[in-house]
Amino acid sequence: MVSSIGGLPERRPRLSPGALAAILPPAAVILVISVIVGPGLMPGVGYWDTGEFQTVAPILGTAHPTGYPTYVILGFLVNVLLTPIGEPAFRMNVFSLLCVGVAAGAAVRLAIRLTGSTAIGIAVGLALATTPVAWNLATHADPHTLHLAFVAVLFAILLRWEHARRDAEADAAAAAKADRWLIAAALTFGLAAGNHSLMLLLAAPVGLYVLSVHPRILLRPRLIGACLVALVGSLVLVYLELPIRAGAFGEALRAPLVYARPDTWDGFWYVALAEQFRGSLHDPLGEIPRKLGELGELAQLQFGILAPAIVIGFLATAVRHPRYALLTGSATVITVFFNASYSNADIGRYYLGPVLWAWTWLGVLGGVIVEQLTGIDELVDAADLAAKAGGGPVPEGAPRPKRGRQPLLPGLVGAMLGALLLVPAVVDVEARLAAADRSNDTSARRWATAALSQIEEDAVVVSWWSTSTVLWYVTLVDGERPDLTIVDDRTRIDLGYGEATDVIQRFLGTRPVYVIRANAHDLGLVLDRYILEPLTAEPAGNVYRVIGARGAGS
Repeated sequence: MVSSIGGLPERRPRLSPGALAAILPPAAVILVISVIVGPGLMPGVGYWDTGEFQTVAPILGTAHPTGYPTYVILGFLVNVLLTPIGEPAFRMNVFSLLCVGVAAGAAVRLAIRLTGSTAIGIAVGLALATTPVAWNLATHADPHTLHLAFVAVLFAILLRWEHARRDAEADAAAAAKADRWLIAAALTFGLAAGNHSLMLLLAAPVGLYVLSVHPRILLRPRLIGACLVALVGSLVLVYLELPIRAGAFGEALRAPLVYARPDTWDGFWYVALAEQFRGSLHDPLGEIPRKLGELGELAQLQFGILAPAIVIGFLATAVRHPRYALLTGSATVITVFFNASYSNADIGRYYLGPVLWAWTWLGVLGGVIVEQLTGIDELVDAADLAAKAGGGPVPEGAPRPKRGRQPLLPGLVGAMLGALLLVPAVVDVEARLAAADRSNDTSARRWATAALSQIEEDAVVVSWWSTSTVLWYVTLVDGERPDLTIVDDRTRIDLGYGEATDVIQRFLGTRPVYVIRANAHDLGLVLDRYILEPLTAEPAGNVYRVIGARGAGS
């Protein structure tokens, strides 16, 4: 399109070749990931936390500790934007795919800046997304995928800031402009901390990195203040979602589903600080040999034949990019020690950060091998061209290229090394596809349909977490059976109802009561006091109608 000024046609500016070169590799990786992972997406609602996040995001509710307000807010917006593509549960599953795609795209930019090789950068992005832990999470709603995206974007911004400062050392104005990247990193950190508390483990590594890049930053209170405002301000803004949607500022603003009582001061901190999970960290410095053995097994599972090269990759990174090695190495040690001592039903999700950093180390190792096989001058040509295309500098320590040299040979070798990084995914592709494929997982929907077909009107369902989340989604998001009252084990605590048997006693005789228990022990506690009758519609046989109380002599 053209416009005219003073009668002369004026064309709108187009993206420069450098900007296109910076955008196309990440965009291509995101597209490939969508094609590979997309068909395996879960088509609808799921059990456990999946169902919770598929519920709270569309209704802008509050989730279990730490509340995940950034995920909930972004999930609400994504749910609105993706309205044409399916039901809300599916849209939240797509959100996870998008988050892994963004993480892979940021990893591409990060690896290109570290190695100067577009081929290796693309390989790192694809390898990250097809690592089993990332691939599995990409197929259903889970805030850990957003955590991975934030970490990848944060580290890409920090590295961009380091290179911008290095190029602007002799120019105060340019250095001040470069520091905008640090403020952007602080903003990203705040939003990320509002998504998952794992980000707090990265505070010390990021602080060490910033000091190593800019030791005199302590003498710049205005820059520190700007970063603090960006970080704390963004964190406070997203966490306001908890008390607002819990009704602290009026019942009209209260969401249909609120976890605990974040509308009170003590209740807010109970959720935000995850006090419910206090005590889940056990002996971080104990049983080191066992923990190292388990870490080795995890690395083998995620990286396949490349697992032994991770340590070599870190050493190569420490030589070529010592500040980045300080950042990622310290972050990995802290995160791994925490994870190895933390009790969680699916602890593999907590290793997404270390998986990302390990792939960038392997990328750097690939870049070093290219250098050794082709000679320093050829590699530098490729690095210089790639860095200029992305608007950034040559990787640290690299001399300026000689005129007339072409990057063809380094490019070819880089492509070969990039292909090597993808060998674990290619060799194990069928197993990874099968493990991650949730396209036929309609079990939660089938269970809910069967259960609701036999549960009477105006009933009270005394449930537990796995099935409660499905029932919440069906009643609150789908709008089916609004007559039902779902009393989860969390709900009865917040309402002061006592134990599950006390809830049954409260409503029995005035409303139909149904009960779902987590295990045989919990079901036995109910059977000791009440006569139960299972539903006959399959697969809802784990739902029992309470017929009445047992007699004193039964």
